[in-house]
Amino acid sequence: MSRLNGKLVVVTGAAGGIGSLLAAGLRGEGARVIGVDQAECTNCDESIVADLSSETGIAALAINLADRPVDILCNVAGVQFFGPYERQELAKIWRGYAVNLIAPAMLIRAVLPGMQLRGEGQIVSIGSVMGSVNYPHFATYSSAKAGLRGLSEGLRRELHGSGIAVTYIAPRAVNTPFNSEEVRRFLTVAKMRADEPQAVVAVMVEAIVARRKDLTVGIAERFYSRLNGIFPRLVDAGLAPTTRKARTLFNS
Repeated sequence: MSRLNGKLVVVTGAAGGIGSLLAAGLRGEGARVIGVDQAECTNCDESIVADLSSETGIAALAINLADRPVDILCNVAGVQFFGPYERQELAKIWRGYAVNLIAPAMLIRAVLPGMQLRGEGQIVSIGSVMGSVNYPHFATYSSAKAGLRGLSEGLRRELHGSGIAVTYIAPRAVNTPFNSEEVRRFLTVAKMRADEPQAVVAVMVEAIVARRKDLTVGIAERFYSRLNGIFPRLVDAGLAPTTRKARTLFNS
């Protein structure tokens, strides 16, 4: 019997490419899944329609979840802007940080007291390799994911010995509609491969079941994440050719 059998799991972004597959995978492990998204979540036992880009939407969802015995919170919802920073609309800068960082922080705060009262639980946040290696033209996305990584690390240390696990998972590019046409052209120009979502989600489910502390998908990505933490200027030089290639996409 799976460790997740009978557990109540909340998955944000559960109508999306990764979230819907993750919800199905967790249900396959015996969990009861509440999906949160702007649309109904067909792979979930229950759906909550919510707007994670607004302060009122986040607050309303936090109040809702605070009253439920949530065993596992999975922060999956995300938005991404690719392009020169000066071309990003101000409203989209706010939306990026709200969905990618503020919403996870607020929802963790909502469910944490219940987990502490029961002496067990798990907080799962889906970040990105870009949270460790901050990519040019993904400045807001990268910095929000870096914040999510820091939040996860800080909470893991704070909650040590409490029975509450904190899991941070950093995938690389995944072949889903999350990637815009511009991102797909960038991946082609940069000769970067996008993983198939089914394989990535299978790894995520395994990490959640095992209550892993953190997981970066990809051997090269794990290496560069560590390298960036020690020798960031080397990574600057390594990314320079990719940056030049990306600029060609914005010349018009």
